[in-house]
Amino acid sequence: MEQRREFLRRLSALGVALPMSTAASLRSIDVASAPPPSPESREAWARLAAKVADPVLGALAVGRLHATMPVELSATATTERRDYAHLEAVGRLLAGIAPWLELGADSTPEGATRGRLAALAREGLRRATDPASPEFLNFTRGRQPLVDAAFLGHAIVRAPTELWEKLDQTSRRQLAEALRSTRGIQPAISNWLLFSAMVEAALCLMGEPWDRLRVDYAVRQHQQWYKGDGMYGDGPTLHMDYYNSFVIHPMLLDVLRVTEKQTQEWKPIETEAISRARRYAAIQERLISPEGAFPPIGRSLAYRCGAFQLLGQMALRHELPEELRPAQVRGAMSAMIQRSMGAPGTFDAAGWLTVGFAGHQPKIGESYISSGSAYLCAVGLLPLGLPASDPFWSAPAEPWTSKALWGGGDLPPDHALG
Repeated sequence: MEQRREFLRRLSALGVALPMSTAASLRSIDVASAPPPSPESREAWARLAAKVADPVLGALAVGRLHATMPVELSATATTERRDYAHLEAVGRLLAGIAPWLELGADSTPEGATRGRLAALAREGLRRATDPASPEFLNFTRGRQPLVDAAFLGHAIVRAPTELWEKLDQTSRRQLAEALRSTRGIQPAISNWLLFSAMVEAALCLMGEPWDRLRVDYAVRQHQQWYKGDGMYGDGPTLHMDYYNSFVIHPMLLDVLRVTEKQTQEWKPIETEAISRARRYAAIQERLISPEGAFPPIGRSLAYRCGAFQLLGQMALRHELPEELRPAQVRGAMSAMIQRSMGAPGTFDAAGWLTVGFAGHQPKIGESYISSGSAYLCAVGLLPLGLPASDPFWSAPAEPWTSKALWGGGDLPPDHALG
């Protein structure tokens, strides 16, 4: 009962009135009682996932997202960004928590939370893709919808059972049509090519007709843009930012993984892409300081812990580089997530994300940043898709590389990818 009341309290703060049938089925982790768990524990990660997800999915599922979600713009953002914020929040959130939802419901408190959030997500997708619904999201106005349709497609790819197979037939048809509608948006010659490719990969997984040319162009262009040592350029130019983790490696890997079931055309490229991603994961692990901080370099720092999506994805895929043990990565990512998401001001009084890097910092956001954009932080939580029995969660704690070295540990030297 206390768990149900806590979730209802959150939605009440948003002005959301749940149907009794929905309210009666709520089962969630009790975030109000008991001391906070260790940041390195699975419980802490799951609590954070639910904290980020509840306002968005709860409001969308009852048709109140547009009415209740506050859209904060960065200090330099243009007002048109408001028109994109809701699809940004939904697509980016689901891209991050999809592997966790895909574990399905079970009898544990965490399993009940997963089942509840997955049900809210499916109801939300029904409303979000229905052109007759007030909650129909913007898939076609402006260029930005291509980006967030791709993140939504990535969520489907990462949770095909919970977010596709369990949808009713009408919702499936509407979702496929919403993704197809973004084909009229021309991607920039940059990492945006992977947004078009991800939309096609999602359609491929859905059993819908898909455009191989859009995939081929994105994959082969990124082959040309590879700069060495695990890093791709964003287009022809190398950018010192986190886009190799925000977009490039994660989408490239999953586009290749999904489409290989239809064609082996890109198999040699996939093998090479995995090797490069492993090296970039090793670099990412070393970027996390002993205190959990990471360098605030480059664009889109308002995505917070989403900067380490690739490190988490390689853990999720059981493809970490040989020199990294899962417990090291758990420790590094836990400290980084706590430092990033635990800063005061990260959430507003009603539980919605604000614009910032370590707290509420509207000046840190570029002209394309809104509080909807900030939900890309969720992709920093991908290892929740590993079961509790996996060594990522069950192995004893170990110091990560920078913590070990700055603490006097004697480790072998680092080497570039040959």
